[in-house]
Amino acid sequence: MIQLWSRIPRYIRYIFTQTLYLFGFLVAWRLIFYFFFFTTTIQDSGAIAKAWHLGLKFDMRLALICMAPIALLALLTRDRLFGPGWLRRLHFAYLFILYAFLTLFYVTDLGHYSYLGIRIEPSVTRFLAHGERGTNARMLWESYPVIKGAIGLVLLMAFVIWSYRSIFRHFANQEGVPVRPKGLAAWVVALVLLFGAGIYGNVAYFPLRWSQAMFTRDNGITSLALNPVLYFVSNFSVKDDTYDIELTRKYYAPVAEYLGVDKPDASALNYARFVKGDSLAGRPNVIIVMLESGGAAMTSMFNNPMKATPNLQKLADEGLFFDHFYVPAMSTARTVFGVTTGLPDICKFKTASRHPGIVDQRVVMDQFMGYEKYYLLGGNTNWANIRAVFTNNVDSIQIFEEGYFKAPKADVWGVSDFDLITESDEIFRKAHQAGKPFVAFLQTADNHEPYTTTSGKGDFKKVTGKEVDMKAFKSAGWLSIDQFNAMRYLDYNVGYLMELAAKSGYLDNTIFVFFGDHSARLNPFKHMPLPEYEMGTFVDHVPCIIWAPKMAKPQRISRMSSLLDVYPTVAKMAGVDFTNYTMGVDMLDTTFAGERYAFVVYNRGENYYGLMGKKYFCEIGMDSGKMRLYDLEGDPMKDVSAAQPQIAGELEKLTRGFYESSRYLMFNNKKPK
Repeated sequence: MIQLWSRIPRYIRYIFTQTLYLFGFLVAWRLIFYFFFFTTTIQDSGAIAKAWHLGLKFDMRLALICMAPIALLALLTRDRLFGPGWLRRLHFAYLFILYAFLTLFYVTDLGHYSYLGIRIEPSVTRFLAHGERGTNARMLWESYPVIKGAIGLVLLMAFVIWSYRSIFRHFANQEGVPVRPKGLAAWVVALVLLFGAGIYGNVAYFPLRWSQAMFTRDNGITSLALNPVLYFVSNFSVKDDTYDIELTRKYYAPVAEYLGVDKPDASALNYARFVKGDSLAGRPNVIIVMLESGGAAMTSMFNNPMKATPNLQKLADEGLFFDHFYVPAMSTARTVFGVTTGLPDICKFKTASRHPGIVDQRVVMDQFMGYEKYYLLGGNTNWANIRAVFTNNVDSIQIFEEGYFKAPKADVWGVSDFDLITESDEIFRKAHQAGKPFVAFLQTADNHEPYTTTSGKGDFKKVTGKEVDMKAFKSAGWLSIDQFNAMRYLDYNVGYLMELAAKSGYLDNTIFVFFGDHSARLNPFKHMPLPEYEMGTFVDHVPCIIWAPKMAKPQRISRMSSLLDVYPTVAKMAGVDFTNYTMGVDMLDTTFAGERYAFVVYNRGENYYGLMGKKYFCEIGMDSGKMRLYDLEGDPMKDVSAAQPQIAGELEKLTRGFYESSRYLMFNNKKPK
């Protein structure tokens, strides 16, 4: 082993050694956190071990990222790296800045955690605000041993400088090993692969992400699993997404009235309302099925002439069919966040699920007491950091994802929808047979590029361009035969799920919810009542069906409804008592005297947000701030705000209020610690 090590070029060995030293430096800070700051209510040693495992992987990632410039310099200069002159000075300067930065950062992080109980985040800059710096500096001086701490930091840095220089001198004093071009190429490839694998951090399709640290709801466990530097950077990249508390208070009153807040308070910004579940419900199961890229204009229920969705049509005829149902935005990640949290994802730069400061939410799904809770996805929940939306907010949720399923991956999105439903049925059947009610979120994915379809049970057949009238096909909005077949395949799997539910015995005791997460991109079409394509809102208009014939008679419901309303509606139907902190309402509430609206975000040259009603549609430009009002029963493309000033004024306040309240709640709807 020693001989093998000595045969490796010394600059390669040097990179490995310095990287391991830096990794050890980071682990030392983790040990300090663990022994002096870490507290948890969780007694499970497995959870603590998992946090350590993830934390060490994050530390290794940071060490590799920080050492990448040194590695590049070493590969470019090779043995010249160890000579005197500017290379050595540049080398030492980089290492000094690196270790000084990390030391100060970790000390600040530990102080921040000691003071607030959370890892450091970009909001720490508030302590440097004008007019507050002096007060905060005095508090720091009076509360902490600043002088002793500074001396300790100087001694620590002296030791670190001596250490990394000693490592350098050790290799500089050795003889260089001649390496042939092929050998050098092999070492370069090996080094790149090792660095790449360490930075990637996962044996999975998606890389290691901060959301994996949020595998429990315990702040101590999460904090132990995180690396503070990487976590800070994740937060910093979305720091421009924020809220305005004064605007929230300004427009609070109409929003509180619309939502039916129990105790309106513009100062405290209270949004809570207690909801009593249906006492006759009998604790049925709930299965919520997200139909990937299932836009309203693509389905049979909305008169698309290609009739791609006969199974959904049947369920709509037999259940509660909401024909004015909208999602807030065209994004699967935004939809999953929105339906789970009851808040529209209106982040400008990244989705809310990718924002570490937003994923902590009080959600209705968590309040299904006595229920088994499932999230089922054919792929990996590191996608868009969706994992944290569930594990951080829903106690005891069980996630079934890539690695659990016996079926092989069909494409980039994981196992096929057919296989996902097949194996999900086994989970549902076991819970049913054990007498355990469950609430499940089942996320399909195949109605999405690359439009993978299987033969299902052997009876799903693709159609070809020769079998359809291509002129009618294009005028119905379809972009390609593959897109059309993928929609047909999604509908096929909906029918398959219902077939399995009947065979497994849980069909009659389950509330099924089917909703599209957004529309796919389409060609212009004319078969919808409104010119949705021209308005830009077709991306947000999707079908929603609640199928529970034993509990609700078939009905076509044309009240405006939203993705945000799903959990408040089914929780009440299932007999679950809950407190609603979200922007969602009960879609079946007939006692509300006013008109319901759906909040939407879309693009029509500019990004807009708006409230869509049956009669009026109020939109506001995100950048311009300009408001327009459209009469949907007249000319939906004509601004009538000047002709209807009273309605325009009232709707503008509610629209701006919905937007500002949503922004505020994304950051301030956190669970009590």
